[in-house]
Amino acid sequence: MARFFLIMAAASGFFAVVIGAFAAHGLKKVLSPEMVEVVKTGVQYQMYHALALIFIALWLSYKPAMPGLKASGLAFILGSFLFSGSLYGLALGGPRWLGPVTPLGGLCFLFGWLWLLIAAWRTKLID
Repeated sequence: MARFFLIMAAASGFFAVVIGAFAAHGLKKVLSPEMVEVVKTGVQYQMYHALALIFIALWLSYKPAMPGLKASGLAFILGSFLFSGSLYGLALGGPRWLGPVTPLGGLCFLFGWLWLLIAAWRTKLID
């Protein structure tokens, strides 16, 4: 599972950079400034959670049976698809039903951070 999270983190980080660059250069001429900001918000959250996935993958490599880590990583992946993906779709003129999808992604992020908090609370560190 750690390898899967590393692969997903790398892919998510890659696409965050690609989409961010595309928004900053190519989409600026096509989208309103407000919609460019919407894309930037999606890119920011996607990158934050790509970095968090790297952390989870490394932690899973150290403690593969730690409860909550896998759920946290899966929640971050789903959250990135729902939150950032819906923002990208809305900015590019996608259907209006994508609007209510964004908060579902945010909810996934919150659950991911909560599971990560629980895992951290349960972790025994070497003194």
